[in-house]
Amino acid sequence: MALKRMDNVGIVVEDLDAAVAFFLELGLTLEGRATIEGDWSGKVTGLHGQRVEIAMMQTPDGHSRLELSRFLKPATVADHRNAPVNALGYLRVMFAVDDLDETLERLYRLGATLVDEVVNYQDVYRLCYIRGPEGLLIGLAEELG
Repeated sequence: MALKRMDNVGIVVEDLDAAVAFFLELGLTLEGRATIEGDWSGKVTGLHGQRVEIAMMQTPDGHSRLELSRFLKPATVADHRNAPVNALGYLRVMFAVDDLDETLERLYRLGATLVDEVVNYQDVYRLCYIRGPEGLLIGLAEELG
């Protein structure tokens, strides 16, 4: 049996509304919001008695999703948002954009900061990392030519 697809990447946030607004500005669409709770959900995650508010965001091509989660119960127990890019574990989400400069200008207005600088990779891509809402590490890439 073959792998069919990757359905989504999950990111835990404190301010779900701000995270949704940021990713809407980036160009994702909001598929829906819901509160997830009940015995079944705790059996999946191992956090019995959990209550989580989620927002499912979809990329414009319809192929990828980002699940933003705010834990109401239990409280979050660790914070990896300010880990350097060489830390073990999940690093970042990378998005392809049409116009990197225009995208950065829009995201700066929502508090995004450039990690270091925009670089040209072999005249194929312009790339950068930004810190988005709550310090989330996000990669942006503009294909050249």
